[in-house]
Amino acid sequence: MNTPTTPDLPGIESLVQPFKFQSQPHEYKVTALRECPTPMDLQTCDTPDKVAAYWHLHIATNPYFDPERECLAVILLNTRRRAKGHQLVSIGTMDTLLVSPTSVFRLAVMTSAAAIVLAHQHPSGDHTPSEADIKVTRDLIRAGQLLKIEVVDHVVIGRPNFSSLRANGYFYA
Repeated sequence: MNTPTTPDLPGIESLVQPFKFQSQPHEYKVTALRECPTPMDLQTCDTPDKVAAYWHLHIATNPYFDPERECLAVILLNTRRRAKGHQLVSIGTMDTLLVSPTSVFRLAVMTSAAAIVLAHQHPSGDHTPSEADIKVTRDLIRAGQLLKIEVVDHVVIGRPNFSSLRANGYFYA
């Protein structure tokens, strides 16, 4: 008696087709999804207080932002430290984010940003940077050095305060 190794299902060939990648490359482009009017005094993100104000104006009002989970945003800067735009890069859990240099620097490379500012919030309200925050920041500084994109600062947003890893001396050694 011969038993088939796959069940005999009529019409299965039309439902399950092998997946094939297209052989031709595709062109991708960045398209602005919405305008973000920004007051003149917040267009230059060169201090932690301006970064925190930019966060509250644009990131915290993003439809994908969740105040109950850690969210990481990257603010893209030109050579004069003026904001070119921003991206909500990662939304994590109550106390953890997944961050990779690829996701952080992807849009910075595509938009020819000269520098970036990292910002993320702690849902607990405590603005003290964790050991993981410090380690990831140092890893991203090294990745930025390879790409010639400066990481200007990493601001941890709490309620109601914030802290700057650069101002606290974590950018060195």
